[in-house]
Amino acid sequence: MKRSLLADLFYQNAEATPAKKAIWCDGKSASYKEMADLISRYSNLLLSLGASYGDHIAIPMNNSIESVALFFSAADLGLCVVPLNPSLPFEAIKVAMLAGDIKHLIARKAFLSECERSGGIKIDGFTICLDKEFPGAVPFAKINEMPSTRPEPQHDVDGSESLILTMTSGSTGTPKPIDISQQNKYDRSMAHIRVYSITTDDYILAATPLYHSLAERLVILPLILGATSILMPRFTPALWLKCAEEQKPTFTIAVSAQLAQILELLKQEDAPEINSFRCIVSSSALLEASVKYELIDLLKCEFHEMYGASEVSTVTDICFQDAPDKQKSVGKPFDEAEIKILRDESETDFDTVCLTGEVGEIAVKSKLQCKGYYKQEAMMKAAMFEDYFRTGDLGYLDEDGYLYFAGRKKEIIITGAINVYPHDIDQIIGRLPEVEECAAFSYPDSRLGEVVALAVVAREDQEINLRSLKAYCAKNLADFQQPHKIFIVDSLPKNTMGKLQRMAILDHVRAAGLDE
Repeated sequence: MKRSLLADLFYQNAEATPAKKAIWCDGKSASYKEMADLISRYSNLLLSLGASYGDHIAIPMNNSIESVALFFSAADLGLCVVPLNPSLPFEAIKVAMLAGDIKHLIARKAFLSECERSGGIKIDGFTICLDKEFPGAVPFAKINEMPSTRPEPQHDVDGSESLILTMTSGSTGTPKPIDISQQNKYDRSMAHIRVYSITTDDYILAATPLYHSLAERLVILPLILGATSILMPRFTPALWLKCAEEQKPTFTIAVSAQLAQILELLKQEDAPEINSFRCIVSSSALLEASVKYELIDLLKCEFHEMYGASEVSTVTDICFQDAPDKQKSVGKPFDEAEIKILRDESETDFDTVCLTGEVGEIAVKSKLQCKGYYKQEAMMKAAMFEDYFRTGDLGYLDEDGYLYFAGRKKEIIITGAINVYPHDIDQIIGRLPEVEECAAFSYPDSRLGEVVALAVVAREDQEINLRSLKAYCAKNLADFQQPHKIFIVDSLPKNTMGKLQRMAILDHVRAAGLDE
C-alpha cells in the first residue's frame, strides 16, 4: 500500500540519525528515535481505539512534543487533525467542531469538564484525556502500553488527504475551515526550505501556538528534513530570549508584533547576546522600519519579511540586506506564486487589473493554495477571481514586480498575530439588554501593532456600567478578543445607506474627545 510521504520522510530521518535531537519543548527533548517511538505508539493507540482513514480528530491544542507527534501519526494513518484554540468560548468551539465534522476528541481534563458543564459535545468516536482521567475518556497514559513499531498501513495514503483543518472564522462569524492536504503541507515546506536555504544543520524555532499554520509549518518542516525543531510552549519576549540564548536556534519565522517586543528587551543593558541566528523572517503584519533596522543591527543575521495568507501560504519574500532600495516592500513572489492587483468593485471596472503603482486588492494564484474551505465551496468560490485568491488586502506592484502592502480591505483586527473578527465580538456584546448597538474596531498599540477596542451605544433610558461590561467580556470572549479600550458613544459612524463605517470609528471617538 502507498504510505504517507510526510511520515515516510520522518521515519527515514529517524533511521538515518536516531540519536540526533528531533525536537525540544519546555525543557524536554526527544531524539529522532524517541520521537519515532512516540509517533508509532500514538498511531497504534489511535488504531486500537477505532480510528479509520479520513476521520477528523479535534484537539484543543497546546504546544508540546505530543502535539507534534499527533500530526505525524495522523499523516501516517490518513487522518485529519482539527486544532482548536482552547481559549475560545465554548459555544464557538461547538460551532467549529460541527463545521469540522469531528468524530474523535483529544483534550485535557479541564476542557472535558467544561464540555460537561456546558451541555456536552456529541462525539461519535473516542475521547482521549491527555492528563489524569475523565469518565468516558481513554487516559493518554494508555499510550505506554502500545507497541513502538510503526503500524502496517491500513489504507493507501496518496497525499490528497486532508491533514489539518485550520479553523478560522469569517467576518460574518461563519467558520472557515482551511483545508490543508498532506501534499500541500509538503509542498509548502519544500518551498520554504528552498527560499531560506534551510538544511539538516538548522535549529528551527517556533514561537506561536500550534493551532496556527505558522507553528505547524515550523515543526513539520524540520522533522521531514532531518533538522531540529525548537518549540516554545508559549511566547513572552523574555522567554523567547532565554530560549534563543540556551537552545541556539538558527532560523525562525516570527510575527512582527513578537519581534517588536523582543527588540525592547534586546536594547536593555542586561540583555543576553543572541548570536546563533543565520536568518530571521518577519511575518503576519508589516514591521516598522525603525524596528527592522535595529533588529538587523543587534542580531547581525539575514533579515527577511514575508507576505502571505493561510489559504495560499507565503506569497512573497524580501531579504533587506540584498535589496536596500526596496526597504518598504514585502518582496517578490515565490516561484510558486503569481500576483494580480485588482481594482475595487464599481459599475465600470469591476475586477479589472491595476496598473503598476496603482493600489488595489492583492489577488494570488499559487501552487501552494489550500484545497479550499472544508464543505464551504460557495465561500471559497466567492473568494476567487478566476484562478486567483482574493486576499482582502490592499497593495501595489512596482515596475520590478515587488509587492507593497497598503492596508487591509477586510475589517480583520490582527493583534499579536491572531486574527480577530469584529463581527464575532459585536454579536456577543449586542446580546446585552442595555446595549442599543456596538462595534469592535482596531486601535493602534505600540506593543501588539493593534488591539481590540469597543464602541457602545446605550439604549434609551439605560446606562452602561463599565465594570459589568468588562466582566461580561471576560466571561464570554476569548482572551485575544478582549477589548483593551471601551468607549461609550452617542452613535456610530454610518454611511447614507445606514451601513456601519467601522474604519471611521476611531476618528469618530477622537472627534468626540473620548480618546485623550
